[in-house]
Order: sequence, then C-alpha cells, then structure tokens
Amino acid sequence: MAAEDTSVSGVSGRYATALFELARDQKVVDEVKADLEKFEALLTESADLNRLVRSPVFAADTQSRALSAVLTKAGIAGISANFLKVLTANRRLFTVSDVIRAYRALVAKFKGETTADVTVAETLSGKNLDALKVALKSVTGKDVALNVKVDPSIIGGLVVKLGSRMVDSSLRTKLNSIKHAMKEAG
Repeated sequence: MAAEDTSVSGVSGRYATALFELARDQKVVDEVKADLEKFEALLTESADLNRLVRSPVFAADTQSRALSAVLTKAGIAGISANFLKVLTANRRLFTVSDVIRAYRALVAKFKGETTADVTVAETLSGKNLDALKVALKSVTGKDVALNVKVDPSIIGGLVVKLGSRMVDSSLRTKLNSIKHAMKEAG
C-alpha cells in the first residue's frame, strides 16, 4: 500500500496543529476531538449555523455572539470553545470543516491510526460501521478512524478512500460503466 499522506498544511493545518499541540500538552486530545465532531454534526444538521459559519456578510461581533450561544447550548466549552472563538475573531470560522479534518488527521497520526474517508448513500448503523472498521483494519494492520459522509447521489454501495487507495462500489459508478459499455456496443 502506498504511504498515507498525514501532513496538514495551509491555514487550516496551522490552526489544527496549534490546537492539537495545546490539547496534547493539556492531555485533552480526545475531548477536543469529541467537541469538534459535535460542532461538525451541528453544522451538518443546521442550515442556519452553516450559513453563519460560511457567509462573510455577518459582522465578526454578530458571528461571535451567535457562536457563543450555540457553543453554550451544545455544551462545548474549554479549549474547544476558545479555539472556535479565536477562529471567529480572526475571521477564519469558514475554515472550520477543514480544520476539523486536519485535527482528526493529527490525532490519528498521534495514536498510530489511519483515516479512511467513506461516502455512503445513507447513514450506516453502528454495527455496519464497526464491521467496516474491522475490514479496513485487516487490510491496513492499523486501527482505522472513519470520516463518513452521506451522499444520496451515489444511490447505494460505498466509496472508501484510504490514503492513496480508493475503492468505489457505488451503484452510480456501476450504472455509469454499464451506460458507457452500452454506448460503445451500439
């Protein structure tokens, strides 16, 4: 298997690295990861929060007040809350998804895990996620953290990207290959 690129770069990489080093020094790496994943789930669920994070039209103070209310309601505090507030104050909150992805990669590298990006047509059950982790661990020999994205357009099946390897068993891809074969035959 090709070497997996676990480096982080750019603005999001610098922020993620700073957060990771602070969390590691204070021995709260997993707590921060859980808080960031909770915030990411809120982003996925709420179009309003997504708009607040991504839109440049909101003034920094408006964005900051709204974010503080969301963090309080979600129970996100400590380093994680302070970090998200710093992103807001620096007008970089729009990078939060990339920062979370980079933070996950740093945590995985720190723990000797590898990360797989998995795209599915609908949310997987806990049992299916565990089975997928076991299957990927048997291939890599390492514990595998999953970044799961739901994309109904793949119709069914799943797409797994593990380092430089990609396995696409989605129905959309299979249907497209049948369509191309039929065009060539006709």
